[in-house]
Amino acid sequence: MTRMKKIIASTVAIAGLAAAFSYWQIERLADTPLTISQETIYTLPAGSGRVVLEAQLESQHIIPKTLWFGPLLKLEPDLAKFKAGTYRLETGMTVRQLLQLLASGKEAQFPLRLVEGLRLQEWLAELRKAPYIKHTLSDDKLPTLAAAMKLDASQLEGAFYPDTYLYTANTTDVALLTRAHTRMEKLVDELWQARTPDLPYKNKQEMVTMASIIEKETGVSEERARVASVFINRLRTGMKLQTDPTVIYGMGDAYTGTLTRRDLETPTPYNTYTISGLPPGPIAMPGRASLEAAAHPEKSNFLYFVADGKGGHTFTTNLASHNKAVQAYRQAIKEKNEQ
Repeated sequence: MTRMKKIIASTVAIAGLAAAFSYWQIERLADTPLTISQETIYTLPAGSGRVVLEAQLESQHIIPKTLWFGPLLKLEPDLAKFKAGTYRLETGMTVRQLLQLLASGKEAQFPLRLVEGLRLQEWLAELRKAPYIKHTLSDDKLPTLAAAMKLDASQLEGAFYPDTYLYTANTTDVALLTRAHTRMEKLVDELWQARTPDLPYKNKQEMVTMASIIEKETGVSEERARVASVFINRLRTGMKLQTDPTVIYGMGDAYTGTLTRRDLETPTPYNTYTISGLPPGPIAMPGRASLEAAAHPEKSNFLYFVADGKGGHTFTTNLASHNKAVQAYRQAIKEKNEQ
């Protein structure tokens, strides 16, 4: 072998070793775990290129500082197709898995639980505290929301379906509420069409109003249809509903946690001790079970119910029996307090 051939062979060998070393370093980086000790939410801004991505990942201590990040993206071009967004990074995830996640566009989803039985004002307060939501409402007042959603402010209470909603970063508050409103409208329409015949409701809104009262009166699933029967029987016989949650709703911020006789006797549009029939609208966000109870109440002769001190209620058909049940409840509470 001539001297020149030896030089060429040596150069090729060195180049081969260098390429092998580079490949090994690149693969080593790709399989390196992220330098995070807990779940991390990472946001890649729109328009970011490789340099920005690398700088962010290093400055936020998500990957180690390295010379091999750029070469990795060149060696595996599919990993360079990253998309802007907010992502959830898990401990143990490798650099390759991170880049695959960014390329997939599968952004982190965040849960927001909108609880049945709460008022819309309480929902708006929860929404205001939820992370990564884009807040477009200037305040939590119902007229502001009504204008944004092009709805009547008087029809907002009870118009949103309670559930846990998943959303990605920068989802707007109005978009989330629109989803909840659409679901409630669909469910109410279905239940209205399939309701028990001859119920004393003038329209769907009255059925939702009844469901909201049921929601506030009991958290016991098997009681809901029976509670509905009491109020249906009262409506049919012309008796006042006389349900405390409507009084509380009508009092607004004046309610401090205790109802007095004066409160029960003070007229408001929602005070069912002073008005006949249903109040002018829902008093809370009813869940599906309460809506179903309002659409399909149990058939009964009950006209009264009172808490039994055990989490449920005692149902009665006449005032004398009701008064006995009230006394029994008071005695149970007294004994409980003395223990």
